[in-house]
Amino acid sequence: RAWETLWVTLLGFALAAVGGLIVAILLTASQVVERAVLPLVVALNAVPKVALVPLLIMWLGRGELPKVLLVVLICFFPIVVSTMAGLTSTPADLGELVRSLSASRAQAFVKVRFPWALPHVFVGMKVAMPLAMIGAVVAEISNPNSGLGAVVVNSQPQLNTPLAFAAIALLAAMSVSLFYLVVAAERLLLPWVRETSG
Repeated sequence: RAWETLWVTLLGFALAAVGGLIVAILLTASQVVERAVLPLVVALNAVPKVALVPLLIMWLGRGELPKVLLVVLICFFPIVVSTMAGLTSTPADLGELVRSLSASRAQAFVKVRFPWALPHVFVGMKVAMPLAMIGAVVAEISNPNSGLGAVVVNSQPQLNTPLAFAAIALLAAMSVSLFYLVVAAERLLLPWVRETSG
């Protein structure tokens, strides 16, 4: 059961991370695109995700797909916002330096803007990872056919409180572990962040 919850969490988080990065890059590439699309992203985030679970189950069935999609919807917005903040916070002097070297937009993005944005990207991912676990559990509680959320729901009719608390404790431990896994990845991939902030 724990593996099923972990799989839904990680798959949904990975899809949200990839999609969020792509959308943030597209939004910051053009002000016209940003003005047209960003309000739609904000409106989508304003919809209570729990209210979407019955619709997702009706549309997509009772398998893993609606659970993964709910995780994606919950994780998507923090990653988009943090990545956009990073991509738009490049110091002006770095931008002038890149232009003085006659670098193309693609070169400037790869060499300067994206590396500068990476700490912000990881901030969004650290916010999104616990939300991914919450989304997976909410989906499992609404559709209790697999995962630790189903264990919690199915323990209620049996009045099996120890089993429910054990599942909740395991969920908390998994959520904390995944969060610190993202922290470890940040420290491994961005060692200069600790050096400059320490």
